[in-house]
Amino acid sequence: MKKSKFGTIYLIVIFIVLYLPIFYLLTFSFNAGATMNHFTGFSLVHFQELFSDTRLLIILLQTFLLAFLSALIATAVGVCGTLWISYSKKKLTKNALLAANNVLLVSPDVIIGASFLILFTVAGNLLQGFGLGFVTVLLSHVAFSVPIVVLMVLPQLKKMNESLVFAAQDLGANNWQALTHVILPYLTPGIIAGYFMAFTYSLDDFAVTFFVTGGGFTTLSVEIYSRARQGVSLEVNALSTLVFIFALILVAGYYLISKDDASAKSVRKKRGVSR
Repeated sequence: MKKSKFGTIYLIVIFIVLYLPIFYLLTFSFNAGATMNHFTGFSLVHFQELFSDTRLLIILLQTFLLAFLSALIATAVGVCGTLWISYSKKKLTKNALLAANNVLLVSPDVIIGASFLILFTVAGNLLQGFGLGFVTVLLSHVAFSVPIVVLMVLPQLKKMNESLVFAAQDLGANNWQALTHVILPYLTPGIIAGYFMAFTYSLDDFAVTFFVTGGGFTTLSVEIYSRARQGVSLEVNALSTLVFIFALILVAGYYLISKDDASAKSVRKKRGVSR
């Protein structure tokens, strides 16, 4: 009983430490004043300033477009990589691929960003017209998102009973049909989770993006960092509030998708038992 109470108190303290700064930030986005020193009254003036700041809105759209595309590409590559790793016949090859995948997960973002900067600089010297910008940031985000997708999809693939694939093949399915009708539907929860994780990582990445951005292209994290050196206005608080609300919607959507998928599996299982 004492351990249970201690665990509950511990969790409450952790959640307070994590969420209190966030709610403090969000609360002052509605402040009528210009600073976070005192809350002088409720106002939407900072949201009006945000929607009149064309540059910041364009950067916001660029950031979401980048996150959407990088997560989409990384999910496709990550699923293919997961299948390659899982179905590799040689154990040495499988372990080497897993090790290569895990290196990017544990490598510091500064090292990854500096490495990509060197790579793109060399590529720019060899290829005329190739420079830092949207493409370099997109490639970098795809690269560090792929291992995350693999990490989310691989456990789901390991849980799958191989007899499902053999049964499909016995019924006349070729490899492509077995992949699209058996394997990928089974991996759907892991694929969705991998996409959302890749999207989130891309959305809030700063270290890698800071190294490889250029050519007039920038992201939200880099722009906020640039503005913070001159003093953060409550316009950034208003932007943070909108992004936080979007994140909540994203989490709710993922929960509903996962719940529907679990319900569908339960129905299929019951039908299988009844038959």
